[in-house]
Amino acid sequence: MKKILLALIVLPFLSKAQSADEATIKQLSDEILRNGKAYDLLHQLTKDIGGRLAGSPQFAKAVQWGKVTMEQNGADKVYLQECMVPHWVRGGKDKAVITEIDKKKATQTLDVLALGNSLGKGTVLAEVLAIDDFAELERRKEEVKGKIVYYNHGFDPTNIKPFISYGQTGPYRGAGPSRAAKYGAVGVMIRSLTESVANDPHTGAMRYNDSFPKIPAIAVGPRDADAVWELSKKSGFKMSMTTNGHFLPDTIGHNVIAELKGTEFPDQYITVGGHLDSWDVNEGAMDDGTGVVHTIEIMRAMKAIGYKPKHTIRFVLFANEENGLRGGTKYAEEAKAKGEKHVFALESDAGGFTPRGFSIQGNTAQMTKLRSWLPLLSPYGAFEFTTDGGGADVSPLNRTFGIPVGELNPDPQRYFDLHHARSDVFENVHKRELLLGAVNMAALIYLVDKYGL
Repeated sequence: MKKILLALIVLPFLSKAQSADEATIKQLSDEILRNGKAYDLLHQLTKDIGGRLAGSPQFAKAVQWGKVTMEQNGADKVYLQECMVPHWVRGGKDKAVITEIDKKKATQTLDVLALGNSLGKGTVLAEVLAIDDFAELERRKEEVKGKIVYYNHGFDPTNIKPFISYGQTGPYRGAGPSRAAKYGAVGVMIRSLTESVANDPHTGAMRYNDSFPKIPAIAVGPRDADAVWELSKKSGFKMSMTTNGHFLPDTIGHNVIAELKGTEFPDQYITVGGHLDSWDVNEGAMDDGTGVVHTIEIMRAMKAIGYKPKHTIRFVLFANEENGLRGGTKYAEEAKAKGEKHVFALESDAGGFTPRGFSIQGNTAQMTKLRSWLPLLSPYGAFEFTTDGGGADVSPLNRTFGIPVGELNPDPQRYFDLHHARSDVFENVHKRELLLGAVNMAALIYLVDKYGL
């Protein structure tokens, strides 16, 4: 009986709180869907600035754009946080040509891109050893010396979540060149990390093991990858690959940080962000222009409806996620050095498609609390909280402070068609899907600000 009476007393208060939360989230949603500037801002970022690889003049221009845009959209405070970033340059057009098939001259051009951070040596001409995976590399290691190794390992189509496939194939881009160089390879080509039916090659960062020679590395477009693999089954062939990638000295970059000051806990921080850099071969619209404008739009909408956060909310445009993670690392290091207290961090770095939920790195109690908010979020598209972890730029905060971190999960099925490819342009972003992502992120930030985790 006591439990029943307690429930009858508490329920009205719960329903009032829920009603107030529903109203605030609806207000945020209406503001974003009616007056949202994210799509127009994305057009500015992609068309006026374009590709923004860390260290480039375009990235420096994007930093100034981000600062001015944050100021114009209602931030209480905007500042730049300096960090040193790598300065890799492509150095010219990447080329690959099959020059000989079964010892007969050929001129079959492949669509390729050098992998980010790879070092070019002009033109390398060698016989190609086509293999499926690392296990085959080990079995055939005696055949590798003097060859260009081609890894055909692609996405597993049975994975319903493409990010699982990306995680499985990523090591071929990241570590494949050095693993082949260990046995004397003179170059590496990988199948692009995508299931796209287009032939766009996909770049992305790799890393050398300093114990082995630093050989050039390229990615080949999916259709050409199929052709190379079929050719390898019946013929021996040679290929020339030309790349000129190299590093210039590290240079100064910046995180762009805006704040809405907390009214009750001004010295406790909630972070929301996306990364401002992109690859040089595209406009960086999905990766991560959408995350950048999501961040700005959430701030703008909160200010527009007169929302006064309890905690200080920081809106961060991170530097150098693509080939160094220097921005996210610097943000966490400086927060630790200043003795700051951080509560939660959320980022958008999975594209601007229709929102489906959030992936979180947190404990059981935090996940239970987050999932209790699904009735408030589900009308706007977010139907699940998974335990797949937070995004790259907020992960240093988790490692430094042990706080929960998360990432917006849009529908993932088309993301890797565009990811790191020349097709990642403004025209492939849908305005309403983009705005709905901002709605769901704003709602979650509001709930964490109000109730904590």
